[in-house]
Formats: sequence, C-alpha cells, structure tokens
Amino acid sequence: MPIQDILATNLEKKATRDGYGAALVEIGDANDKVVVLEADLSGSTKTKAFGKKYPHRFFNYGVAEQNLIGQAAGFALSGLIPVASSFAMFAAGRAWEIFRNSVGYPHLNVKVAATHAGITLGEDGASHQIIEDLALTRVIPGVSVLVPADYHQAMASIKTAVEFNGPVYLRYGRPNVPSIYLATDTFRIGGSHLLQRGKNIVFIATGVMVYEAWKAAALLEKEIGVKPTVIDAYSIKPLDAEAILTETKDAKLVVTFEEHNTLAGLGGAVCELLSENNPKRVHRIGLKDEFGQSGTTEALMQHYKLTAETMLPVLVALARAL
Repeated sequence: MPIQDILATNLEKKATRDGYGAALVEIGDANDKVVVLEADLSGSTKTKAFGKKYPHRFFNYGVAEQNLIGQAAGFALSGLIPVASSFAMFAAGRAWEIFRNSVGYPHLNVKVAATHAGITLGEDGASHQIIEDLALTRVIPGVSVLVPADYHQAMASIKTAVEFNGPVYLRYGRPNVPSIYLATDTFRIGGSHLLQRGKNIVFIATGVMVYEAWKAAALLEKEIGVKPTVIDAYSIKPLDAEAILTETKDAKLVVTFEEHNTLAGLGGAVCELLSENNPKRVHRIGLKDEFGQSGTTEALMQHYKLTAETMLPVLVALARAL
C-alpha cells in the first residue's frame, strides 16, 4: 500500500529517471533479449549503468533521435526487446514521425523511455520542456502511455513495459520527488491506484502531480473539511475507465492534475471518457496552453501554480461553490 501520511515532512525523495535506470540493470540480468539504445545522454537518462554492465547490448546513436527510434524498430523486428531513451522533447517530439510510422503502424515491441519531461526539467527552458508529449503519443494507435509518480513506480513501469508485447511510451522526470509508493505496490498497463476515497469531489492526477494533488486533498480537508477522492491515473493510455467511472459516478466535480498542457493530455482523456459515459463538471489543472520558461523546478512549479499550496485557493473556491 502507498504511504499513509502525505503531509509527512521526511518523505524520501528520488527521481523517476533514477528508478528507471536502476530497474534497467535488473531487467538486463533477467532478460538477455533486452537491448538499450541511447542518444548521447546516458548520464542524464540513467542508462549508463546498463551500458557499463552490458556493453554488447548498449548502443549510442548520438544526437540523432530519428535514427534511434528507427534502429529500435529494427531490433524489434529481429526478435529483441529494445528500450530507447532520450529527453522527452526529442524522443516524443523530434522523432515523432519515426515513432508513428516505424513503431506504431507496424505495432512493434519497442519501449520508448523518455526522461526530463515537463517543466520540472528546469533551467533548460521552453525548448527542452516538452508539455505536449502525452498528447503526441496517446494519439498514435496502439501505443500505451505510462507516467509513474515516483521512484518505485518508475521501476515497476519499465519492468511492466518490457514484459508487455507492444509499443509503450514511458514518461520520466529529472528532479527528486517524494516517494509515495512501496517497491511491492502493483502496477499494470491500463491500471490506476485509488489513494483515498472521499465524497463529492474526485481528484485524478498523473506523474509528479500525484503527490501534489494528494497533498492538496489533505490541505483542503484540513481547511474546510472536504475530503476528495484521489486517483493516480498512471496509465494515460489505456486509461483505467472502469475505476474512473466507478469513482466519479456520484461526484459533483472532477479535477485533473498534470505537468503538461491541459489540452489533449490526462485532462483531455478524462473529459473524453466522462462526456461519452457519465458527463461531469471537470476542472483541469496544468499548463494553460502556454510554454514553460527557464527557472528552478521549485520556482516553475510555483509560478505555474502546480504545487499543493499554490493550487489550494482555487480548489477551496471550487469546493465551496458546489
């Protein structure tokens, strides 16, 4: 089970990219069909340890992400399981056409593990802070899209993806974030986690925003006595439709949280699901059709009002208006 006290001040903090890198070495030990492809960023994407231990199964393509994804397709056609890594801006952005036509269209067994996603990348600025990757990848037919919330879930996500037969996009981040799960917690493609059950309001979050949404729910309960349901929608595609429809059945308000453009990401996916099955009022929290900018992770999260404390006034107003 996840942690019990989301307001604890001593939560362990690790980056999801670190969980990915640690899991890769374990996967390499267990499965000799796994090969890892890089774009000259192994120190940053945390694939370096795999490359050091398995140099004959590690390939660096330099600053050529289109080639990276194209070669991953070739490895998959050869019966291997390629895991291709780069910054999310390049893996999902620069190489999108190759991902679509060479991986998605033939439905190949390729795992694209993208790091440094979203504004939490920090000082590199808008050119590197992709806030469109969930939209870009979830619209490719047959591609699964996963966004782990912490270190342990990141480890579980790549292990699950490698065991799954089909194309998968995984979104990892640069900064250290609170660990809210245990290494033994379950993870499945098409799944979600119910973190708490409340009344009238349902929070649905993904990635680094799971911690912030869950913390905001605790602060909201302390301030005005309203306890929302909180769901970690770590599988953006396929979305856990059954769980979301069940938990929102009697809700008066649904709030989505993502470190991504509110257009066509988690919020868009939830709105699509609810509009077709059980229409609800939805408020989407994320970047409002705007680019990021250079700054520290902490400063940017506060500037775009993506921390629990900066979101709280809006959430209080929404709850009181019901």
